Amino acid sequence: MTAADYLPVTLRDAGAFLRRELAPFPGRLNVMLRCMLTSAIVIVASMALEVPELALSLLVVFYVTQSNVVLTRLVGVMFMVGSTLAIGLSILVLKFTFDYPLLRIVIASLMFFGSVYLLRVLKIGVVFFCVAIVVIYVQSFVDQTDQADLLIRAVLWVWVAVNYPIALTLVVNTLLLPAEPQLQLKAEIHRQLAALDTRLSQLIDGTTSGAPITLAAVQQGALTLQKLLRFTTMRDAHYLEHQALQLACIATVSRLYRSASELPLSWRGASAAQLAMLRELRANCHALDESVMTGEPYRYVSTATPEERKAADTFSIAAELQRALRAYADLVTSGAAAAGKPPASEPMLAPDAWTNPAYTRFSLKTLLAVLVCYVFYNAADRQGVHTIMLTCLIVALPSLGASTQRALLRAGGAAIGSALALFMVVFIVPHFDDIVSLLLMALPVVALGAWISAGSERISYAGLQVMFTFSLALLGQFGPTTNLTEIRDRMVGILLGVGVATFVQMSFWREGEGEVLRQKLANVLRAIAAQLRPPQAGVDQPDDLPYAQRQLQAWAVLADCEATLSRVALEPGWQEGEQPQLTLRAQTVLAQGREIMLAGDALRHMFVAQAGSSNPRTIDAVRAAQDEASAKLSRYADELAVNPPDAHAPRRIEIAAQAVELAQPTDRPLIAAADDLSRQVAGLPDWRVEAPVAAPASSAIRA
Repeated sequence: MTAADYLPVTLRDAGAFLRRELAPFPGRLNVMLRCMLTSAIVIVASMALEVPELALSLLVVFYVTQSNVVLTRLVGVMFMVGSTLAIGLSILVLKFTFDYPLLRIVIASLMFFGSVYLLRVLKIGVVFFCVAIVVIYVQSFVDQTDQADLLIRAVLWVWVAVNYPIALTLVVNTLLLPAEPQLQLKAEIHRQLAALDTRLSQLIDGTTSGAPITLAAVQQGALTLQKLLRFTTMRDAHYLEHQALQLACIATVSRLYRSASELPLSWRGASAAQLAMLRELRANCHALDESVMTGEPYRYVSTATPEERKAADTFSIAAELQRALRAYADLVTSGAAAAGKPPASEPMLAPDAWTNPAYTRFSLKTLLAVLVCYVFYNAADRQGVHTIMLTCLIVALPSLGASTQRALLRAGGAAIGSALALFMVVFIVPHFDDIVSLLLMALPVVALGAWISAGSERISYAGLQVMFTFSLALLGQFGPTTNLTEIRDRMVGILLGVGVATFVQMSFWREGEGEVLRQKLANVLRAIAAQLRPPQAGVDQPDDLPYAQRQLQAWAVLADCEATLSRVALEPGWQEGEQPQLTLRAQTVLAQGREIMLAGDALRHMFVAQAGSSNPRTIDAVRAAQDEASAKLSRYADELAVNPPDAHAPRRIEIAAQAVELAQPTDRPLIAAADDLSRQVAGLPDWRVEAPVAAPASSAIRA
């Protein structure tokens, strides 16, 4: 037995989670290096020129440094606009209310309420997040001095501390370490096609080395391609003009990568014709990769003999790869998608901005939490815990699950940052006193925080908190820090802020995502049901590419449901057993939905592979079963969407006995594929309130 076998399951799960989330991936090192370089310049500049609020400057660097240049510039510009607007409004309020504390608090509260409201309803809500956080931050300055000139000077220094790091970040990201989305998109396409090339080479050479492509990797690859294409169209007008063709390209690549995951690990006894067919596939995959890299139109080159074409028909996955490549080549040749219209832009304002009371309630709850914390730390005369107010805004998110997730990440990141700062102050700071030593102490922690923040949304915010809490404790002065109370006060402020914010969010107008999750699950099942509708005779080939594009979108919807489920699982519930039931049923629906989509995909491929060679009665019976599966899935989705849900577990679909009896031996795989689809649809859970909750099947969990 290994040491891991003696650990509790929860610890092993936590270790596996951390290994997965902290693992390197393409672009992560680049983000970390950009954060480190910009942070080093900011530390040296702020210390040399004595610019205050160094921790805030480093926080801005982390916020603005994004995965590519497009996002970096967009976030940087919005932060500049937001901080300038916030500082201007704050100075205006102080000018007229400096001698009237009650009036100042009332006006600041109204500004905060309006900013939080606009944060929820506007597409550019990050601008008003800056306004809200600066308005609250400035109130802590007023309580520290009664001299107006010093107060205004401190507020103006905040503007400098926020905006000059943004300018430095934009320069570093544009000139020194650019991460262009076009290059990232091409690199991701090359990576997926290279994985397919490796699998084909293994089959041709008869080797079995290398890890198989998992379904999770297929889903992540599809999401990455969609995200990078969206950023690329924002950056490059050529990609925007030919967006339809580019979407067809990534749909084809995703389809090829999906098929690569189904290729067997080895193919013993392959004939010469079958090997020649695989070599042709590999050559055309190379041609597609070269076409993407050079921007030249793709052409499918076929040198196969009739015998080799028959060999492809006997290997369904190879036939699917050929159809995917041919469909894209035909689209490029015809020019049907050469100039697609740009998609309609999303509205700047939420459609229900003035009618949905949830926005007003959210703003009132956040304001209440902030005011409670403001009164507390002033009454206790503990100015060092002013981070209690900032925490209330930072962890304020629309749902309880999202707020809980943010609170846990903030508390965990702050604990790590405080521990590192405590170690440095006690053991390292007494022995060093120059800027080089300061960089040697700070940059490793900056690198750690940047590496974490470049990860998924499940851990990224913890990286910001590691760096911010560490810099608040160690970099708050223009000299060596030896005061340990700063570390204690920052941590106490964060923990108290998390507690107050969570209590207020749970006590008034609780916003859970359980209902939203059910609606999203229903939408996923409706999309899968549309995919299951049986193809019309003779039109399978023209529909290949649109089918791949719809499947690409289905992966994105599934990923969105998984993210929502991860937040719902963290929502605190008052009734024992309510949240676990919802979570378990949702997990089962997601797992079965993925299995249904894969089973429907396999049945579709079987239809195409056996077109013209199957018994007509068998074909009709299988199509009828497929159509019934689509109808049952749509009905289940409609029943799941009502409140309370009344979704019954679908019954198993039986294929007509006469068709099975008259089936030819070659029809058996088609019947087996239809039977597998029926079994997966019947595996959906009973969602009625009184129905028992059963754990999902192990196969569904593995998926």
